[in-house]
Formats: sequence, C-alpha cells, structure tokens
Amino acid sequence: MRKQAVIMFYLLGACVIALFALDLSVGSVDIPMRDIISALTGADVPAATAKIVIDIRLIKAIVALLAGAALSVSGLQMQTLFRNPLAGPYVLGISSGASLGVALFFLGAPFFGISGQLSALGVAGAAWTGAALIFVLIMIVGQRIKDIMVILILGMMFSSGVSAIVQVLQYLSRDEALKSYVIWTMGSLGDVTSAQLPVFIPAILIGLVMAVVTIKPLNLLLFGEEYARTMGLNVRRSRLILLFSTTLLAGTVTAFCGPVGFIGLAMPHVTRMIFAQSDHRILLPGTILSGGAVLLLCDIISKMLVLPVNSITALLGIPIVIWVVLRNKSITV
Repeated sequence: MRKQAVIMFYLLGACVIALFALDLSVGSVDIPMRDIISALTGADVPAATAKIVIDIRLIKAIVALLAGAALSVSGLQMQTLFRNPLAGPYVLGISSGASLGVALFFLGAPFFGISGQLSALGVAGAAWTGAALIFVLIMIVGQRIKDIMVILILGMMFSSGVSAIVQVLQYLSRDEALKSYVIWTMGSLGDVTSAQLPVFIPAILIGLVMAVVTIKPLNLLLFGEEYARTMGLNVRRSRLILLFSTTLLAGTVTAFCGPVGFIGLAMPHVTRMIFAQSDHRILLPGTILSGGAVLLLCDIISKMLVLPVNSITALLGIPIVIWVVLRNKSITV
C-alpha cells in the first residue's frame, strides 16, 4: 500500500472520530463535552444528561456511522458489478424493493399482533426480502442484456413500478398502518432504538464482512466477467455473495432508517477521487470510512438546521452525481 493511501486512511479515521464526537455534542440541549465523556465512562452526571447522551445521541451516532458505511459499500459493489458509475441502491431499485417489503409488513403486522423485538425482526426481514427480489431481477436482466445503460434504465423502471405498487397499497391500507408507513418513509437516523440495535448492528457487520470477502472478485470484475472467468473466478458464486451482502447492507439501512438517498451513489466516487485508486483493497475500507464520516456530517448539519437528514444527503450528493455524469461521457467504471 502506497504511503499516500496510508496517510489518507489516518486522516479519514481521525475525521470519523472527530465527527462522531461532534455528533454527540450537537443537539437541542447544550451538553459540555466533559459531561458527555462522564456519561460515556459511567461517571457521576445528572440522570437526564446520561439518558440524552447514551439513549439518544450515542445510538444515533452509531446508526449514522454504520448506515453511511453500509450504503456506501453497497453502492461500490453495484457500481463495480454492473460496471456503471450511476449504479446505486436507489437508482437500481434495491431500496424501492425494500420499501415494498416494509409496506407489506406494516399492512400485515396489525393483523398478526406483531410488536416489540419481533416487529423489528419483521421489518428487517421484509426489507431484506424486497431488496433481494429486485436485485435478483436486475441480475437476471443483466445476464441477458449486456448494454449497461439499458440495465440502468430498467432498474429505474423497476423502481418506478415498485413505487406505484406501494402507492396502491397506501391507498387501500387502514389509517393506522398508513400512518406507520408514512412516518417510516420520512427517514430518520433517530428512529432506531436500543432494542433494535441487536438486529441492526450484526446485520450491517455481516454485510460488511461479506463485502470484504468479495474484494478479490470485485478487482477481477473490473475487467469484465470473461476476464474474471479466465482468471479462475467462480462468477456465479461471487454474484451470490454480492447479492447477500448488498441486500443486507441496503435492506437493513432502509428497514430501520427509511430512505436515505445519494450516499450509496455518491460516496464510492468521492473515495475514488480521494485515493486515486481502483483497487478494492483500498477502495472498500476507504468507502467505509468516507461513507460513515459523511453521514455523520449530514446528521450534524440536520440537527443544527433542524432539517430532515434526507434533504442534507441530497444537497451534498446531487452535485457529486452531476460531476460524475459530466466526467463520464461513456458509462463505465
């Protein structure tokens, strides 16, 4: 690994730590950093302060860090797999599939009396299933159609079709189920509770570990599937691992945080620009750090301006997407 890359990793790591600490200190209630440290270390602080720091801000910061890493890595995987710089969880309909699964769950859960921890598992399972179905459809289409622009357009069509089905379900749903789903669609990093973390954190970590396993296949797939096969890569098995990893990462974040746009599409390009590398041994950990840092920054800005985090990610992500389109006249990674 080049010295420049090592320096960038140290800088990104320091940036993540600083933004994580800043995220803990920013909020509607002004809490001194010494009280935050005392609350985290179990020292004597007022009960209200400890509750705000531990039960609200710490959980939200952890969710922002992991969600940013998960969405960024899933975007990196899809951009390499489809060799398309505009591929991402939302553009290709992966997150829309997760939304459909969640919509169906919210409509069915009241009939079966599902609540509490079982409800958290149900929402996650529904999102994973919906995301996986859309991803499989795109993979099947990708086998038959080699034009990556056509695949991108079809992914958008899948997303539009799923959104139309969700709208029909909303129209036919009961008031309580509709309210639950609408609140979920607003997206929030603060909706994840301590009871849901035992589902959220392991799912993200498993997805990231599977992504690490695909580093070598992703490097080979940069040169095309035929080249990868000549180098002895089992393309079908690699695709399957990528399917599970992407589904876990994008589906879990969508299930618990709602739609969080542009992170998965934009951050892989930011990482490529920072490191000036196409080697996934550098890109993948770099994307984890940069994605986590940017979503932490978006959360800080959203709390300071009292705006939804989705609006902040869009404002930061749209210029990057425009830059990618202008820079890549031919749609290739």
